[in-house]
Amino acid sequence: MARKIEVVAYRPEWEEMFTEEAEKIRKILGENIIDIYHIGSTSVKNLWAKPIIDIMPVVKDISSVDEHNKEFEQIGYECKGEFGISGRCFYMKGGDNRTHHIHIFEESNQNEIQRHLAVRDYLRENPKKAEEYGLLKRKLAAEFTFDIDGYCDGKDAFVKNMEQQALEWKNE
Repeated sequence: MARKIEVVAYRPEWEEMFTEEAEKIRKILGENIIDIYHIGSTSVKNLWAKPIIDIMPVVKDISSVDEHNKEFEQIGYECKGEFGISGRCFYMKGGDNRTHHIHIFEESNQNEIQRHLAVRDYLRENPKKAEEYGLLKRKLAAEFTFDIDGYCDGKDAFVKNMEQQALEWKNE
């Protein structure tokens, strides 16, 4: 059976869930880690979201991240490789009931890092845009309850436009 798409109201515990998981990731990646960010919809107060914590560690050397796959598996993660984004190491926790995603980028991959941070910061500073995005996600989750491709396709144009607005806003 297909995974149900659930979009829920903002939950304050998401920040604590990020902090707890970030500490585990820091221990695994050790000296390689430069910084770690809470990204995605769960990082924006009052934004409706799928209850999956998106975590973005930035590392000095991405080529050494795979050496830690067993350690990530021991805390419940499945390694997915780049998973559609060049230069990323992607991990999922929770299988069909996923709870966390890790998006690891090397510090030299500033385009991807800045894109993720710009969208997060833009939504934090623009509550009307966040509300509009939340409404769209709720509508799509109702329409495509068991169709993740339909849900993602429905968000695609909005997200690409918002990313462009966020990058322009950040560079003002």
